[in-house]
Amino acid sequence: MKDDPRSHGLWEQTAPPPPASHALDGETNVDVVVIGAGFTGLSAALHLAEGGAKVAVLEAVEIGFGGSGRNVGLVNAGMWVMPDELPAILGATYGARLLDLLGNAPRAVFDLIKHHGIACGAVPNGTLHCAVGAGGLTELKERARQWQARGAPVRLFDANETARKIGTTAYAGSLLDERAGTIQPLAYVRGLAHAAVAAGVTICTSSPVVAADDDGSTWRLSTPRGVAQAPSVIVATNAYTSSVWPALRTELIHLPYFNMATKPLSDSLRRSILPERQGAWDTKEVLSSFRFDDAGRFIFGSVGALRGSGVPIHRGWGRRAMTKLFPQLKDVAFETEWYGKIGMTVDNLPRFHRLGRNVVSFSGYNGRGIAPGTVFGHCLAALTLGRIGEKDLPLPVTEPAAAPLRAVKEAYYEVGAQVSHLADARF
Repeated sequence: MKDDPRSHGLWEQTAPPPPASHALDGETNVDVVVIGAGFTGLSAALHLAEGGAKVAVLEAVEIGFGGSGRNVGLVNAGMWVMPDELPAILGATYGARLLDLLGNAPRAVFDLIKHHGIACGAVPNGTLHCAVGAGGLTELKERARQWQARGAPVRLFDANETARKIGTTAYAGSLLDERAGTIQPLAYVRGLAHAAVAAGVTICTSSPVVAADDDGSTWRLSTPRGVAQAPSVIVATNAYTSSVWPALRTELIHLPYFNMATKPLSDSLRRSILPERQGAWDTKEVLSSFRFDDAGRFIFGSVGALRGSGVPIHRGWGRRAMTKLFPQLKDVAFETEWYGKIGMTVDNLPRFHRLGRNVVSFSGYNGRGIAPGTVFGHCLAALTLGRIGEKDLPLPVTEPAAAPLRAVKEAYYEVGAQVSHLADARF
């Protein structure tokens, strides 16, 4: 997008086209304005329209331009935080409610895909969290214990079974979450857009909101060429928040993440790696992820930004790390590469905010945007339609709070990933 092959890479090359859209021109009056055409915004818009509301979506660039169109495509259950920690942090009621919602969120995604016939290469075969060393295995044993105590379909594998599931002996074990799976994320978000348009939603791209004014009954959201008016607003911009409601940006620490993809592999190579087609990632602090797309391309990623000195460093690491895990890929080159920003919070949990009169927002997905974004969008629609109250939400209402040392941490993540990848996988 925007003539940048590193913004969306393989996903843009292989996703079906989005619905036709245009910049907002002139004035429009609707029941709800949604800002941001990603997973959360389009899920909210779709469910609002199905509930009878007149909805306009204002997107600054293109559908799926932010993290929704750039991520790995792992549809995971839960958050990074251990299940037992949620009630301790959020209290018993919200902790249990969030665990239930996010534990079932992958099923909500796959059901939505099936219901609307979204062509996004969905593979609901689970994901594998891979243990690096004894410390990683200890972490996964505890995660497995906590999820199994709640009846979740997760299974812990030893090193031998992990090698059979993945095709490498590099890991001490792994945790299979049968609720999860993989999708082509840009294809999914474009599919949500098609479903929303079919339900009556107007999507305006190239329409950044530059001002928001409330007269006490109606919000006037100004874009460079037009104004959208509505009594209610949903802000769904997450890590790509810009000038309006900037407090959302200051509470998020940007973590860069990149992916690189090969050409479609031969049948014999495909059978030797992830034969059951789960998506995978490991327990390292500077983690790695890997999966296949539906054409058999191998997709390998990690923390880091593909810009400046990061380009050769991360490319070199990618070749070394991939072939260290899977020596059979030593002669296979990467054909596409892309990266984006993950919005991290200080406690790795998402946030619900009321930003003004009838203005609500979820943000801070911490690398788990697909399933949480989809179900949080549905929650925002139900709240705006009056079908639930704030007391029924999966998170308490909080005020945006600036993350301490945010700029320093963002620089540290980008530079630290380069330092790590300079040395990693050389031996």
